[in-house]
Amino acid sequence: MSCRGLVSKRSLSTASKAIKGTVQEIKQTDATLPSNSTIFSLIQPTGKIHLGNYLGAVKSWRTLSESNTDPTNKFIYGIADLHAITIPKNPQELKDYRYNAIASLLASGLDTSKCILFFQSSVPEHAELNWFLTCLTSMGALNRMTQWKSKAQQSESSSIFEDNVLEKTKAGLFCYPALQAADILLYKSTHVPVGDDQSQHLELCRNIARTFNSTFNTDYFPLPNTLLTPAKKVLSLKNPAKKMSKSDPVATSCVYVTDSPSDIELKIRKATTDSIQGAIYYDPIERPGVSNLINIVSGLTNKSIDEVVESLSHVTNHKQLKDYVTSVIIEEFDPKRQLYEELMKDRSYLEQICSQGRDTAREIASANLQEVKVIMGLD
Repeated sequence: MSCRGLVSKRSLSTASKAIKGTVQEIKQTDATLPSNSTIFSLIQPTGKIHLGNYLGAVKSWRTLSESNTDPTNKFIYGIADLHAITIPKNPQELKDYRYNAIASLLASGLDTSKCILFFQSSVPEHAELNWFLTCLTSMGALNRMTQWKSKAQQSESSSIFEDNVLEKTKAGLFCYPALQAADILLYKSTHVPVGDDQSQHLELCRNIARTFNSTFNTDYFPLPNTLLTPAKKVLSLKNPAKKMSKSDPVATSCVYVTDSPSDIELKIRKATTDSIQGAIYYDPIERPGVSNLINIVSGLTNKSIDEVVESLSHVTNHKQLKDYVTSVIIEEFDPKRQLYEELMKDRSYLEQICSQGRDTAREIASANLQEVKVIMGLD
């Protein structure tokens, strides 16, 4: 069965009530994005999209592009495969993961008539601008970033200038925040939807843009605003003291968009809760497992925590809570799972989507990079 035309027929959710930013707060109930806004974000191809990825990024991407009514606004989303290779990958596995990610995004409701979807590596201007900006970025600024330390299994207090860290850390991993800045600035992005863990990198991006503008006496690059998704961080189903992650060794700790109803039912049934009996209430400190399940329902249904708790007033035990959470997740994910399976049978369609996205992205990127070269005296 061909998948052409399936994506645009998907029924998509309405705009979220609020998207908060570290620099600017935009409440979508009160205001819309300014005209000529460019919204940009990438996701790494690390396998299947899990519930945390979906609520923390993908659902927000879809909401932003679907709720837009201004034809001057652009929505550019992609697969960060250049970032993925900062940690060595098996080539065939990486290739498969790239297309799995595209299929997952399409199945999750991204409509390519309303956004650009592409592979980062297919637009060489990303790497070229990365070099220009790396030349303006201090080692100290990169050293203060915390994510490379986490990925290199170093403490947050570690420094690249320590001998044991310097020898073990690859240059690509250390410098990838500069590439991230290039990704964003290449399209003169004005807004970037991210999670809390990327806010530090967005501030670095803004600082790099300021440095470029100051160095060359221009206002060419806008300072992108951070859009924090309204959904709270999704925690591991088995250990609600840590974030949900596909690298968790416990298979039942993570729910994927592509999970079958029986898999979802099993994982939620085994989810950690607590020994408190009676009414269900929200308390992330005393009841982290129960509160995590409430957060999941809130993120999927666009209801506030208070509204979710009120809707659970009839629930008197953990089994009833888990049954309800299971039904909410299956209702959201099962149509997406079915569409994902259809999309994965049609590689030529996925390749066509990526090709179209690449061409559109390159048209913007090459024009902007040419202007950067002129400003820098390289043309």
